[in-house]
Amino acid sequence: MGAFAGPLLGLLIFGGIIFFVFLTYFVPVGLWISARASGLRVGLFDLAGMRIRKVNPYDIVTPAIMLDKAGIRVSLGDLEGHYLAGGRVGNVAAALIAAQKAGIDLGWKRATAIDLAGRDVRDAVSLCVKPKVINTPLVAAMAKNGIQVKAIARVTVKADINKLVGGATEETILARVGEGIVTTIGSAESHEEILENPDRISKVIQDKGLDANTAFEILSIDIADVDIGENIGAKLQIDQSEADMKIARAKAAERRAMAEAKEQEMKAYEQEMKAKLVEAEAAVPQAIADALKDGNMGILDYYTLKNISSDTEMRKSFSAMAEPTKKLTK
Repeated sequence: MGAFAGPLLGLLIFGGIIFFVFLTYFVPVGLWISARASGLRVGLFDLAGMRIRKVNPYDIVTPAIMLDKAGIRVSLGDLEGHYLAGGRVGNVAAALIAAQKAGIDLGWKRATAIDLAGRDVRDAVSLCVKPKVINTPLVAAMAKNGIQVKAIARVTVKADINKLVGGATEETILARVGEGIVTTIGSAESHEEILENPDRISKVIQDKGLDANTAFEILSIDIADVDIGENIGAKLQIDQSEADMKIARAKAAERRAMAEAKEQEMKAYEQEMKAKLVEAEAAVPQAIADALKDGNMGILDYYTLKNISSDTEMRKSFSAMAEPTKKLTK
């Protein structure tokens, strides 16, 4: 028996160590002691149950201690449920404590809803206490006199806890402010009105209530910079004049093409008429011969026709000779 006592004792010691490590893993005794020392009621079986449900006890108990010390009552079941839903328990706990210190009405349900919506609830509480300044990109618009005006605005906003879930983001604020700048500049009679009173832009924008249905409240809108751009009106007039000139040239070219086509058509018609005339003249001698043969025309009529033809040819010759003389006289 003495021979087996040594190995058996060693085996028991080794088994005891394994059991202790296994027990301390499933039941973090140190965490339990810290919770009890802080006044938080949590049992060893509660910690073991968290391990079984694959929940890190430190991620639940540590925020619970923080909330309990701050006087905020949240059950371990609520904390564990938010953890299992994919929420950041520590972040929510810190946000609740910060909201309480700042006098912001933020409950557990709203805080967890904001966290599960993908927003940083801790940053949101911080933004409620310390407003944020958003700079708009350079916005360019044209006044009624055609001069371009460029402006940059600084928008001071703070988060609205009640609208963080489902409210529009900063991009919507910037888009609405940019639209307001364009509308205000476009309604001005001249660019000088904007340069003389830059605050006109901010006043018009603030009166529109641009923070409606957003997660923010606009505290102020300030114009950081105003500058003059190009003379868009003159440029548009020049472009319009060039376009009108191109249209006029195109129409003139179209008219020339139509005139040339008409001229070609008339020439073709004249050539066709001349061909028909030559064809008709070629048939005259045969017609005369047929008329003499059939007795429809006498020899006297034939000579009379010849005399008329000769007289016509002579008159044409005289006209051709007189034409150069008239040109010289002129």
